[in-house]
Amino acid sequence: MEKKPRFVRRDLPPKEAPSLLLALLLLAVLLLSALLYLYLGNLRGSSGRADAEPGLCPRGSFRLGPLRNCSPWLSCEAISREVRKLKCVGEGAVKKVFLSEWKENKVVISQLTEPELKEDFLHGLKMLKALQSKHVVRLLGYCEKQFTILTEYHPLGSLRGLNETLHIPRYKSMNTWHRRLMLAIDYVNIIRYLHSSPLGTLVMCDSNDLDKVLSQYLLTSDFHVVVNDLDALPLVNRSAGVLVKCGHRELWGDFVAPEQRWPYGEDVPFDDDLMPPYDEKTDIWKIPDVSNFLLGHVEGSDIVRLHLFDIHAACKKKDPAARPSAQEVLDTYKKVLTLLIREAAMPGTREML
Repeated sequence: MEKKPRFVRRDLPPKEAPSLLLALLLLAVLLLSALLYLYLGNLRGSSGRADAEPGLCPRGSFRLGPLRNCSPWLSCEAISREVRKLKCVGEGAVKKVFLSEWKENKVVISQLTEPELKEDFLHGLKMLKALQSKHVVRLLGYCEKQFTILTEYHPLGSLRGLNETLHIPRYKSMNTWHRRLMLAIDYVNIIRYLHSSPLGTLVMCDSNDLDKVLSQYLLTSDFHVVVNDLDALPLVNRSAGVLVKCGHRELWGDFVAPEQRWPYGEDVPFDDDLMPPYDEKTDIWKIPDVSNFLLGHVEGSDIVRLHLFDIHAACKKKDPAARPSAQEVLDTYKKVLTLLIREAAMPGTREML
């Protein structure tokens, strides 16, 4: 009688199973590290020429919505003929802002409010034209003689409304430490871009309090950050001895950097001629406060703050020269993101290794 073959179950030797598990774990960590490297390489934290979007149109033109081809910036005539104002959605010291429509696309028209501020308005237009990149709101056209600027519309508005946006049901899934840290990285990357812009080192001067800073940046529909208001963006040129002063009035409060405050005490009346100028490190001082707002109070955000403690302490050094550069802050933010994503994906790695 033919014997049926017997299938014998062979267990791995006791020492072999943990070794195999450890090898698989190490392989997973290596693969995760490689993916993170590629991910962060493509992150909006790149520098140099990579600041230009791969699909960015040539200077003087734009691509909007479903349009495949680049269109020239709209002229005075084209704006008057093709753009229709819908409603006023905001007004600042320099500009009044209107939600408008162009070829079935929502756009934004900004117009000068006070004639005496036309220099600020034209400076903002000059900056918009020169700094077009993924960091800056998209310019669609302008009319200098009518003091009109046409830009892309971002329905989620400014960063000032971030917390309200993240409480809307359709966006609640975005309310995580990871997404909020990505927004902080975007913000620091914009500061880094301005400090090493094609025009030189630019200082974000319209930033005397947190609310004002947040109003200068827009939240895009794909949850990134672009800078929108460039009216107050003076140039620092250390080699030529050119520093800046953000306005001609006295600044108060802990939000502005120490070097921006009147240094001669309350007994000496403020005099703009006696106020010492400063450099771009004023922007670095403000990074921790802006990032703290962007991180919010969600699960994991305190862990992110803990990892950023040292770099934020460095940003708050009284001596501007002792503060890190925006690039150094950006590098640290990216490292923290990499570390925390790795730990979140492999929570037991440290113990098993």
